[in-house]
Amino acid sequence: MAARVFVANEQSQRPVDCATWARLAEQALAAEGVEEGELSVLFVDRETITSLNERFLGHDGPTDVLSFPIDEVNSGPAAPEPSAPGSHRSRDADDEDGGDAPVLLGDVVICPDVAFANAPEHAGTYEDELALLLVHGILHVLGRDHEIEEEAEAMEARERELLSAFHRPGQAPLAP
Repeated sequence: MAARVFVANEQSQRPVDCATWARLAEQALAAEGVEEGELSVLFVDRETITSLNERFLGHDGPTDVLSFPIDEVNSGPAAPEPSAPGSHRSRDADDEDGGDAPVLLGDVVICPDVAFANAPEHAGTYEDELALLLVHGILHVLGRDHEIEEEAEAMEARERELLSAFHRPGQAPLAP
């Protein structure tokens, strides 16, 4: 069984192809050995990401990506609180059909407008920046971090490996 990815575009400043990013997320999760679970990817505007950044991390202003691991298995330094901003709700041990409730991996929240602004100095194109942010966010949801130099190097190396395997870099940047 493969992990399920739900993608929602809740902003209108920049174009987002939800199917492309769902596919990349599914591939990254599979490569990380995640065989089951649910991940939400939300693309939001500057106002929303600013609010989340202030509320959950205590940082002023917008950021490009936030990660919110849900289940205890995924909680750690990357999780400011187990309750994420997405549509996840606490579930009983069994769902309505009497089966086991799915493992809720977490939410990755990306601001395309910030990604677009950062892309030329960071990943290159807007599409490359979104891909990097998505993979980066997924690795955080799965418990990776970059607070210590060795962890940062390992996380960056894994990001490069996943992007090399599943993302076609160098797409032309979109006009502002």
